[in-house]
Amino acid sequence: MLRKLLWLMAGFALMLSAPLAAQAKTYYWISHGSPADPVWTYFLAGAKQWAKDTGNTVNTSFHNGDVPSQQEAIRAAIAAHADGITTTSPDPGSLVDVAKEAHAAHIPIINFNTPDPKVSFDAYVGGDLLVFGRRWAQYLVDHKLVKGGDFVWMPVEVPGASYGVAEEQGVAGVFKPLGITWEVTDNTLDQAEIINRMSDYLTKNRKKVAAIIGLGDLVTGSIKRVFDQDGIKAGEIPVIGWGNSLDTTQEVLSGYVNAGTWQDPQATSYIALSLAAMSSSGIPPGFNVITGAIYEKDTAGVYDKIMSAK
Repeated sequence: MLRKLLWLMAGFALMLSAPLAAQAKTYYWISHGSPADPVWTYFLAGAKQWAKDTGNTVNTSFHNGDVPSQQEAIRAAIAAHADGITTTSPDPGSLVDVAKEAHAAHIPIINFNTPDPKVSFDAYVGGDLLVFGRRWAQYLVDHKLVKGGDFVWMPVEVPGASYGVAEEQGVAGVFKPLGITWEVTDNTLDQAEIINRMSDYLTKNRKKVAAIIGLGDLVTGSIKRVFDQDGIKAGEIPVIGWGNSLDTTQEVLSGYVNAGTWQDPQATSYIALSLAAMSSSGIPPGFNVITGAIYEKDTAGVYDKIMSAK
């Protein structure tokens, strides 16, 4: 009888010490980007890996720069009583109201990839776009690739997108005092059309372009194709910009692009969802997580390997 009682007591103690299995929750991952953009396959991979590792559901959606569509996706997540929302910012100030609506519903909303200080997000995960813009401009200056009086071309995919606006502001802080001028030209999210537009621009303006800063992965990743189409040799025009694609790592390795910026896309999605889960459990983040690093030819292979293993 005593032995049976001891076994019962031991079993009861084990039940008390073993944590109950956490109930799976539902989170939303919402992007202004396009699934055709190579970098977003890496961001999406991070979200999928997080769902697999945690056992939670992650509903994902792309909105191709369509601000109203993205706003409605966030409102749909709120209406569905999401446990947490992670979202990019498609345009400065565009998510002010929906973020307030999420907070009113007691749903954490984490910003990733493109910051917007105008919006009351709970936290931001991603690169500091102003800093990236300054670094790109300063790289060209420090390596004596541009000087006062030069003209720099800065192609971007989405007209007025928050990331391009912030990056240009960073560039301006370096170039303007030195008397270096620049122009931002809009493209599309279709790479074939981007190549055509960039090729046309260089055909008309080749003589005045001293350097190029690619304000998006699709434009930087199109440099080799554009140069080859226009008969421009690798290294003939200095190029720096985003580098979250195998196209760009290969361009850096082959000398078409001087340096690229790796944004840690998989980690960005993974951490953003982790912060949303933490906040959903009652632990507010109270901090941002800044990612990103510039790589040149000597380290491009590291990032090429990471993306090849996706």
